[in-house]
Amino acid sequence: MNIDDIRYLFAYDRWATTKVLDQIEGIDETTWSATGVFDERGLGGILVHQLGATQRWRHGLAEDGLTPRPEREPLPSPAAICAVWAAEWPAIDAWLAGLDDDWLAREDEGVTFWQMLAHVVNHGTQHRAEAAALLTQAGRSPGDLDMIFFAEERAASGTAATGATAAGTAGGGD
Repeated sequence: MNIDDIRYLFAYDRWATTKVLDQIEGIDETTWSATGVFDERGLGGILVHQLGATQRWRHGLAEDGLTPRPEREPLPSPAAICAVWAAEWPAIDAWLAGLDDDWLAREDEGVTFWQMLAHVVNHGTQHRAEAAALLTQAGRSPGDLDMIFFAEERAASGTAATGATAAGTAGGGD
């Protein structure tokens, strides 16, 4: 795994998360704020947890001492969670831009940093799937979230398969 592969995975993560977030505007409060649907969470809680976990991994691996816990705050509105994600993605891009293959090869407790970053994306996949199921039940399917659809979309647009940051993908500031 190299840094271009990791950037590709994070670009996919942004694309798929954006497809989910695009469906939450105007969602009814009952659906948004429900709890106990998947484990202790509902739609809003799932998306806040996905955000918080992504932030904690980024800050933890950057060793900047920050440990955001948005899950411990009151549930934000759908618009507010979209705004926080919109601020998080450029921070992720900037952070990833400073990493290299040697950094990815570092280990902590026998786990390489590239494996940790792949976990962050995979963790997002789990929670996007939960959110997509709830959105689909509410008549707001985000559509296909499979990575192959992301790859095909990028190929059709002429975007390189690897090596690009998430900027320019869906939700990336186009």
